[in-house]
Amino acid sequence: MNNVGKILIVDDDKMNRLLLNTILSRMSYHVSEAFDGIDCLEKAVSLCPDLILMDVKMPGMDGLDVTRQLKKNDETKNIPVLIISAHDQLPERVRAVEAGAEDFLSKPVEQIILKAKVKSLLKIKEYNDNIHNYQKKLEKEVEKKTVSLKQALDDLQSASDKLRLYSMDTILRLSQAAEYRDMETGEHIQRIGYYIHAIGKALSLSDQEIETYQYASPMHDVGKIGIPDQILMKPGPLNESEWKIMKQHTIIGGKILSGSDSSILKTAEAIALTHHEKWNGCGYPYKLKGLDIPIAGRITAIADVFDALTSKRPYKKAFSVEKAFDIMAEERGKSFDPELMDAFFSIKKELAEIRNTHNLDYKAPLTLSELTFPQQSSGAYLP
Repeated sequence: MNNVGKILIVDDDKMNRLLLNTILSRMSYHVSEAFDGIDCLEKAVSLCPDLILMDVKMPGMDGLDVTRQLKKNDETKNIPVLIISAHDQLPERVRAVEAGAEDFLSKPVEQIILKAKVKSLLKIKEYNDNIHNYQKKLEKEVEKKTVSLKQALDDLQSASDKLRLYSMDTILRLSQAAEYRDMETGEHIQRIGYYIHAIGKALSLSDQEIETYQYASPMHDVGKIGIPDQILMKPGPLNESEWKIMKQHTIIGGKILSGSDSSILKTAEAIALTHHEKWNGCGYPYKLKGLDIPIAGRITAIADVFDALTSKRPYKKAFSVEKAFDIMAEERGKSFDPELMDAFFSIKKELAEIRNTHNLDYKAPLTLSELTFPQQSSGAYLP
């Protein structure tokens, strides 16, 4: 907005307009005049004043009706209106406020009060304009970055079936960015996919569902990119504040993957958000319970926990496959969907073969008593 305020005086009385114009012009404001309501509505749009001084008693449309029309128009609704009336009773003031006016001034006009109110309303208008302009600038920046991110994510889905294997290779490599920071290997995210494929077959899911879950699952921990190294790579137990930050990786991952039209990336978003939810509602981040947890998140949780139990972590060594099965059996109906767990246990041999075939990070097993947990609560050994 210009430093010199623009003021529109609306009054059917020429002498009243001249008096107000003289006072305000001497204050170095740019002053325009309108002789009735219709003239005001037209000039409010064409001149874009910073303040309107509105008389009430005018032929045709009175000042309160004009004010209502101004406040209904998106182009003029943010222009402050100062009602000037010969009637100073409370009901008149209430009607002015109800019409949308920002302030009220009684006749005869006292110059000192007029000047103070005009200055005050112009400052408010300038402040509101600055906020509005800043919001528009932010909206444009957010829109620009959102479009760029959405385009980048959608490009992953645009590959043809002929290039699907190459796309999977790309996803695996991108997913490893988070896994390497967590001292994991590419074997971990590949095993997750193999486990999900095997569980999906045991559940008699369609090939399309299995493929979608398998392609989306490698990105389940992509949100760990946003977790500080001193927490993510801490060799000992996390304290309460650190654990609170660590749990944010689900929210971060969901935001990274949100907004895409790709079915795989939509599923990846759901997995990133819900793979730490538990069947009994004690998980995070939203404490979802039972079937409120998407099946993609429920299956990935089983695969992720099984692999975590049989893998070396900064705070533990690896359990044997047999011990992992025992631990997970205790969580049937607690952490995990009992139906999915039945399918999981029906293919124990296949799962063990997958683990032992892709076991670059597999270390000697240990007993439960040797393990130091990052969170001391029921089911705390589960990641």
